[in-house]
Amino acid sequence: MVPAIFYCYDAYCGWCYGFSPVIYRIYEEYKDRFFFETLSGNMIPVEYTEPISKTAAYISKAYKTVEEKTGIKFGEDYLWHINNPEQSDWFPNSEKPAIAMVVFKEFFPDRSVEFAKDLQYALHFEGRDLTDDEAYRHLLKEYQIPEDLFYSKLKEDDSRHNAYMEFSMVKQLQVTGFPAVFMQVSDKKFYLLSRGFTSYEDLKQILENVILELDKSQVSQT
Repeated sequence: MVPAIFYCYDAYCGWCYGFSPVIYRIYEEYKDRFFFETLSGNMIPVEYTEPISKTAAYISKAYKTVEEKTGIKFGEDYLWHINNPEQSDWFPNSEKPAIAMVVFKEFFPDRSVEFAKDLQYALHFEGRDLTDDEAYRHLLKEYQIPEDLFYSKLKEDDSRHNAYMEFSMVKQLQVTGFPAVFMQVSDKKFYLLSRGFTSYEDLKQILENVILELDKSQVSQT
């Protein structure tokens, strides 16, 4: 089988937002060599949905750490909800952006890293509420996806089922925090490339080391 790279993320994960330029750069560099697939986690299960006021105090400190570590910037429209939680109508959960991702992959299965990056920018910089259907409309125009078809699929039981299948796959990979990146080289063999935020230089070096190991293994078997 052709090795595949799996990017496990959650749309609401601030560290994933900080990591998005890294994984996007890796994707751009290696997409002609490997198939990339984004798998959504379930960091905020829908059954545990709470108003943003419950987590705003934590986020107000954590986002600064993400900025310092990664160089990413959170947008003022996002931070308004963090700084004014009692006025915000946000009730974050991971379900809808995960469903949106599986629907997107029906149209562009090989561009999920791009869509993940766009979703995270829409939330963490532009301040769009990813539990709101309207948060996705501007991206449909960008990717030229028919709006009626996308929104029809967004509400289908099969789409929701597929999103929960991804949640299960992420659990099977024993991902307990986001982001995480794996390479699959056979039906049962995976390499963990990164767990948590990893710089581009470090991730590229790890990936190249795995590629070298695989190349040596293939030579020894011939």
